[in-house]
Amino acid sequence: MNAGIDLQGSFIESLKDFGIPSGAAKAMWMPLPMFLMIIGATVGVLVIVWLERKISAAAQQRIGPEYAGPLGVLQAVADGLKLVFKEDIVPAKADRWLFTLGPILVVIPVFLSYLIIPFGQNLIITNVGLGIFLWIALSSIQPIGLLMSGYASNNKYSLLGGLRAAAQSISYEIPLALAVLAVVMMSNSLSTIDIVEQQSGYGILGWNIWRQPVGFLIFWIAALAECERLPFDLPEAEEELVAGYQTEYAGMKFGLFYIGSYVNLILSAILVAVLYLGGWEFPIPLDRLATWLGVSETSSWLQVITASLGITMTLLKAYFLLFIAVLLRWTVPRVRIDQLLNLGWKFLLPIGLVNLLLTAALKLTFPVAFGG
Repeated sequence: MNAGIDLQGSFIESLKDFGIPSGAAKAMWMPLPMFLMIIGATVGVLVIVWLERKISAAAQQRIGPEYAGPLGVLQAVADGLKLVFKEDIVPAKADRWLFTLGPILVVIPVFLSYLIIPFGQNLIITNVGLGIFLWIALSSIQPIGLLMSGYASNNKYSLLGGLRAAAQSISYEIPLALAVLAVVMMSNSLSTIDIVEQQSGYGILGWNIWRQPVGFLIFWIAALAECERLPFDLPEAEEELVAGYQTEYAGMKFGLFYIGSYVNLILSAILVAVLYLGGWEFPIPLDRLATWLGVSETSSWLQVITASLGITMTLLKAYFLLFIAVLLRWTVPRVRIDQLLNLGWKFLLPIGLVNLLLTAALKLTFPVAFGG
């Protein structure tokens, strides 16, 4: 079954019906998904900030935000407005250019990574053949911005935070890439669309989490470390480094770090859903369900329902993982820097290598189940 409607094709055909040339119609389409991507990511940040406060409050038997809008839903908007209008202060002896460039380098790669996120078979901005490794390449730029921010602040706490961020990213980038390689090996493709389609046809039983449970755990732990979430928030540990690389930042420059952190967390949750939880696939195969109900797969209303369910399933899986991430923040204590590096280099890296070799062996032994 075609998992939804081709929005790009429908949009271009509609414009061509009004007499607009094909080239102009395609040019008008190009900025639309990028604009929607930015809006969607920003709304996602507001939602996850509100959820984090509510879930954290429930974990500590508190109420959480209540008065800024219904149930406090406008609290994140109020915080954003405060950061926008707050004075931008640059330390007297800071490197002004690097100080300004650091937050930009942190945010831009995260937003660009949304280009390869599929919410449905045809709901993707660009189906790049090397999509998943494009994300890994873009995510490796972020620590440069953090290190740049720490160095440019001319503050020892900031510099230590930047150095920790670089060391942490390098330590967990390799196990994360090994976990992704195992999924790529089973899917025979680096495209996020192909990875989801490889999990389709058998409902929840076809999801990669059953064939890659170790890879799933490695990827999730490494993703939390990349996003600097507790218990891996060593670069900005308040007790040790005041706020790490953010110490000297104020106003919207600080807000960019804040946005980048949450957007990256949402992105990582969606990628886990895509790689291991079937992406837009429903737990029950919809094509078989339609056959049992005697509904034609070519029905237009069925395609609309399929597209809607695809977006809903992707977001539900992602927000379930975000819920787990927020609970971990109030459950697990922060690790020390030596424990953080030991976990990455001495534990996750060898396990990731063994998992990759085991996946290759299973692919040769059971080609039907492991994508031979």
